[in-house]
Amino acid sequence: MKEKINEILIDGEKKIADAKTRAELQNIKASLLGKQGSLSDILKEIPKLDGSMRSEIGRAANELKNRFTALIEAREEEINLKESEISSDFDVSVPGILPTSGGLHPITQMCYDLNDTFRTMGFEIFDENDITSELYAFDHLNFSPDHPARESMDTFWIEGHDEGNGGERLCLRPHLTGASVRYLQTHKPPYRFVYPGRVYRNESTDARHERAFFQYEALIVDKDFTFSSGKIMIQSILSKVFGRDVPVRMRVRILPIC
Repeated sequence: MKEKINEILIDGEKKIADAKTRAELQNIKASLLGKQGSLSDILKEIPKLDGSMRSEIGRAANELKNRFTALIEAREEEINLKESEISSDFDVSVPGILPTSGGLHPITQMCYDLNDTFRTMGFEIFDENDITSELYAFDHLNFSPDHPARESMDTFWIEGHDEGNGGERLCLRPHLTGASVRYLQTHKPPYRFVYPGRVYRNESTDARHERAFFQYEALIVDKDFTFSSGKIMIQSILSKVFGRDVPVRMRVRILPIC
């Protein structure tokens, strides 16, 4: 048994010293110290030995285990150091390869560009929560009580808050226009602000429809702001955002005062 332990020691030391990679070293470790390894075979034979030999062989097996563990750890450190070394023919003066950098989502980039452009023209950026109420989404905007948009087939109503009416009935905002009412209620005229954000509709997703999408709205309430001024402002905004002149067509719609 002693001769067998000595043979395993000599063979194991050579294999560990010859290991070139961490993967190879792990395989050697398993073959020596694993459940099916050489040391396990020795331990399985100990109960069969005479009482006088058991303690001696057990002590030798334990020393063998400690010896292999120390050698494997030392060899692993050597391999790690060697892998981190720079080759002697490596030219450190050669420019490196720049890592690939990410970019903003087109919608986010467009929103930032619009915000920056509107700010240069004195607009305030307004933000509203994604959850609103029937009062602001429909009532304040003169949606009729039987308007289809109020139904769950079009609007996502919040479970547990979908009963009642007005401010009691909560939903995911179906559009941004209701935000203008909140702004007008908390600010004094003249008004000049924009409000970008995500809106939600109970749609079946396809190439033209999505349950969540982005809108960007702007509102001006002021005196002596002419139609031609508005057109020039829009042309200026689009040219700054797209970096070129963009044809603009405008239509006038007269809204009744309720």
